[in-house]
Amino acid sequence: MSLPAHLGLRLLAVALLCCAGAVAWTVWEAQASLRAEAAVSATRIAAQYARQPGLGSAGPAAMPAAAPQPASAILTLLPGICAEIRLAAEAARRHCGDWDGLDAAPDWLRTMLARDASPALRDIVYRGRVIGSVAAWPDPAAAAARAWRQTRLAGGLALALAATTALLGWIAAARLVAPAARIVQGLESLGADAQRRPLPRFAAAEFDRIAVACNGLAQRLARAEAERADLLQRLVTVQEEERQALARDLHDAFGQCLAAVGARAAAIELAAPPDREDLREDARGIESVVATMRASLRGALARLELPDLTEAGLVEALRNLITGWRSQFRAGPSLHLDIAGDLSSLPPDAAASLYRIAQELLTNALRHGRPSRVFLRLERAETGLRTAMLTVDDDGGGDAARAMAAPGRGLTGIRARLAALGGSLSLTGTGSGIRARARVPTAA
Repeated sequence: MSLPAHLGLRLLAVALLCCAGAVAWTVWEAQASLRAEAAVSATRIAAQYARQPGLGSAGPAAMPAAAPQPASAILTLLPGICAEIRLAAEAARRHCGDWDGLDAAPDWLRTMLARDASPALRDIVYRGRVIGSVAAWPDPAAAAARAWRQTRLAGGLALALAATTALLGWIAAARLVAPAARIVQGLESLGADAQRRPLPRFAAAEFDRIAVACNGLAQRLARAEAERADLLQRLVTVQEEERQALARDLHDAFGQCLAAVGARAAAIELAAPPDREDLREDARGIESVVATMRASLRGALARLELPDLTEAGLVEALRNLITGWRSQFRAGPSLHLDIAGDLSSLPPDAAASLYRIAQELLTNALRHGRPSRVFLRLERAETGLRTAMLTVDDDGGGDAARAMAAPGRGLTGIRARLAALGGSLSLTGTGSGIRARARVPTAA
């Protein structure tokens, strides 16, 4: 749940508690008001009877006929208040003040108010003598109706205030935490978006400090990525130079040694006496070993030396690479090459990396699997990001996830080359084998 929703729910809970408190206070205030009105009514009735003329020491029997009737005192009763009047030996008389009775209260409120219906008692004193008493109390139905009317008014206002408070709190919180989404989006784009825009400044000091820290982190990460790419490019360049140097050394030193050994073996074979067939046989064995070593040397030189891509072109180099593998596997898998797009204007570093990646992927497919066919496809997109896509697809089995996590040097070297160029490598299973796909940016 979002922070504005959390805050809105908590504000609503607080507002509902306040609403319940307001309702309880309203009911209590209604009860107190009714008790006060009952006391006032009792006091007025007692005073009314105390002022009646003709009530002497003889008591009510001596009341003159012209004296007002006691029922006239009932006019002083407040609405919703009941009173019971006792005069000397007369029977008690009970009267209630008029009330509209339109707002019928629920039974639970009427029961709750009826529990606290203790009457207000007042004595009727005439000429220093107590001649009776008055008891006044709120009528349960009238009291409950009045309390219910006030409770509905207070409860409605409280509920409206609670809903308004929760809504305004949610709107305020949503506007306040809106920068959090921008900050999260900026953090998620770290290292993934080369055109990442810095986070703006925010009005809230806390969010503004976070945005400044994120922008600083993004700048440091960009510098680290640039230094890493430059270092990888240097490593690839140094590796290529070492390969070229090693190929020259092997060709010049080891090749000459093999040529000398072969010449000496041929000389021994020619100079051996007619009766020393064993010497001629040993010489021919040495020549056979030398021929095998020459073939191995040629294969190593082919893997180490980088063809002159500027003169021959990448397409011709890939065709020669396929031809070389076909010569090694005369009865082996079928190799297919497919070229799409214009590859003549490739940058030198991209062309060299594509050749080395194709060389390594073909080596992995042919030496670590048992394919019956291998497809190599190279295509260049001329629109959009101008990338070259190299795909090697074989049916030699294998697990793509395990191959991707293998600690071998082949895929590690491919990743280093692609990281230096800003490319990517993916391995996916096809059911019968593995599809390796390398994407290389080719914009000059």
